[in-house]
Amino acid sequence: MNACVRATVRTCINYGINVAGITGGYDGMIHDRIFPMEASSVANIIQYGGTVLKSARSEEFRTTEGRKQAFDNLQKHSIDALVAIGGNGTYTGALKFQEEFNIPVIGCPGTIDNDLSGTDYTIGYDTATNTAVDAIDKIRDTADAHNRVFFVEVMGRHSGHIALNAALAGGAEGVFIPEKNGEFDNILEYHKNKTREKQFSIFVVAEGEEDGRAYELAKKFQNHFPEADTRVTVLGHIQRGGKPSANDRILASRLGAHAVKGLVDGKSGYAVGVINNQIVFTPFKEAIYGEKSINENLWILNGILTRS
Repeated sequence: MNACVRATVRTCINYGINVAGITGGYDGMIHDRIFPMEASSVANIIQYGGTVLKSARSEEFRTTEGRKQAFDNLQKHSIDALVAIGGNGTYTGALKFQEEFNIPVIGCPGTIDNDLSGTDYTIGYDTATNTAVDAIDKIRDTADAHNRVFFVEVMGRHSGHIALNAALAGGAEGVFIPEKNGEFDNILEYHKNKTREKQFSIFVVAEGEEDGRAYELAKKFQNHFPEADTRVTVLGHIQRGGKPSANDRILASRLGAHAVKGLVDGKSGYAVGVINNQIVFTPFKEAIYGEKSINENLWILNGILTRS
C-alpha cells in the first residue's frame, strides 16, 4: 500500500493538486487525523510493507453521524476528492460516503485475498503468495526429511487465489479452496492407490475451505491413514507483511497514479484496476458484489500435476 500512497501523492503534485494524508482511514477522517503531504512525505517508503498511513476499522463510520463528522473534517481541510485504498469494506464505505455527500471517490484494490472484481490482481496479493510459497519450500525440507504429511493453511476466507497459486508454485500434492468442493475425497482416493515412491505430502488449505480448516482436514486424513505422520502449519499474518514484491510495487504505483488521473478526468464512484495489463475503471457496486472466480485453467493444471 505504501507504493500506492507514494504514487497518489506524487501524481497529485504532478497535476498541481494539494494532497493530504489521513491516518487510520475512515476512523482518522472522523477524528481529524488529517495532515498535508508533499513529495518528501513519501520518500523511502516504497520498499516497506504495511502502510505509513496506518489502517483501522471504524464502527463510527457505519453511522450517519460518523460519516457526517468525517465530511465536516474534509471540508475543514478543503479536501474535495478521495482516493480510498482497501478491500470490500473500504469500497462499501466509499460508495456510501459518495452517495450521501456527493464527494468524488476512486478506490484502489488493496487486499491480499485478490477477491475484488474489476482487476486481475489486487495490491498485496503477489507478495502474500510469494511469502506462502517461500514457507512451503521450507516446510518441504522437513516433510521430506521425516516423511511427514503437512497441511499448510494460508489466508483466503472466501477466496482460493493464494492457496491455488501457492500450491502450484510450491509443488503441493493437493489444495483445498472454498470455490471447489469434494477435493478431500479425490485426495483420499489418490493416496489409497498411490504408486509413487515419495513418502511425504504437502496440502495447501485456504482458511475458509468448506471441507474444514487445516486442523480438521489433517484429523480426517489421519483417521483414514493412521500410519501417516501428519502435521499442520498455519501461516497466518506473516502473509500480510514483509517487503513487497516488484510486481506489487509496480501494480500499486500504476493504480495510485491512475486513481488521481481518474479524479482529474471527472470520474467518481469507480475502482481502478488492471485487466489484461490495461488500466480499467469498474463501478464500486460491481467491484464489491461482482463474483471473481479462480482461474479454471490453473485448477485443471493443478489436477494434472498432482494426480500424475
